[in-house]
Amino acid sequence: MNENQEHNDQQNLNEDQARRSFLKKLGIFAGIGAVATAGAVYVGFDHEKKKNPTGKKVRVLTADGKLMEVDEAELEKNENAATEELNELQRRGREGLPGKHWVMVIDLSKCRNARMCMAACQGAHELRPEQHHINVLRMQDADHTEPYFMPKPCYHCDNPPCTKVCPVDATFKRQDGIVLIDNERCIGCRFCIAGCPYSARVFNWIEPLKPANDRVYDVELNVPQKKGTISKCLFSADCLRKGEMPYCTRACPNGVYWFGDRNEDTVTNGTTKETVSFSELIRKNGGYTVLEELGTKPQVYYLPPKNRAFPFQYEGKTELDPNDSRIGGGRG
Repeated sequence: MNENQEHNDQQNLNEDQARRSFLKKLGIFAGIGAVATAGAVYVGFDHEKKKNPTGKKVRVLTADGKLMEVDEAELEKNENAATEELNELQRRGREGLPGKHWVMVIDLSKCRNARMCMAACQGAHELRPEQHHINVLRMQDADHTEPYFMPKPCYHCDNPPCTKVCPVDATFKRQDGIVLIDNERCIGCRFCIAGCPYSARVFNWIEPLKPANDRVYDVELNVPQKKGTISKCLFSADCLRKGEMPYCTRACPNGVYWFGDRNEDTVTNGTTKETVSFSELIRKNGGYTVLEELGTKPQVYYLPPKNRAFPFQYEGKTELDPNDSRIGGGRG
C-alpha cells in the first residue's frame, strides 16, 4: 500500500469516526431521528441558500452525508402541524393526569352479559368484532356453585410486568396509574403479551378496521390502529382527560361498573351516577383482585357474585357446559 493510499484511508477513517460521533450525539443511534432545539424540530439543510447569519454555528449533515458547520440561520424549521400534534399527544399521554390514581370496581352480582360495555369499547377504539379490550367470561368457582358472568379488562397493575419486558418503552405506566401503549414506538415483538399474566392484550395481525387516512395517532385512544402492533384496554384515558367516565362504565345498563380516583377514595357508578367511598365499598362487600399473589397489584377490584340481581342464563341455559372451553374457573 503506497503512502497516498494510506493517507486517504486514514482521512476516510477520521471522517467516518467524526460522523459516527456526531450521529451519536444527536441520538440517532438511540432511534430519536431528529434534533430538537427550543421546541423546534429541524429536518432539512440547504447550504446553497444564503440567509442573514446569526453568528451561532451548528454542525449538520448534508444530503450527501458530509459533516459541515453552518450558521443556525441556514436551518429550516419543520412546520408540519401533524408532527407537532403527534408529539403533543404523545407527551401528554405519557404524563397522565397529575394527582390522580384511577381504580375500577366490578360488581359481579349485577352482570347479566349485556355486553354493551364491549360494544362501546370496540366502537371507540375501532376494533374488529373478534378483538376485545374487555371481555365477559362465563365463570364457575366450583361444581356446586352457581355460574356467573365476569367482565375482564386490563387490570392496570401498579407493578405491571408488561412494561418491564418491552425493549423499546412502547408500553409504560404513567403517574396516574394507567398502563398505555405507544404504537408509534411498538415494534410488534409481543414480549408484553408474554409478560402479562391476565391475557389482557391483543395483537393486530391484519389491517385495522378503519384506515388511518392521515389521522394523527392518539396514544390515549390508541387510534388509528396499526397492523403489527399491540392493543389493549386503556381505562378510556381520552375520556378521563375530558372529565368523562370510561366508555364501558357509561354503556353498562345494569350498574356493574364503578370508576374513580383512589387518591380521593371515591368511585362513581357508571349507570346510577352514585358516588361512594372506594375503600368502604371494597371492605364491606369483600372486594378482591385477580391473582394478587403475583404481586402485580391490579387496580381493578371485583365484588363477589352474591345476592344476584339476575339469575344466570346463557343461550337459554342456567348451567355451564363443562365441555365449553371458553368458560373460566374461579378467581384466577
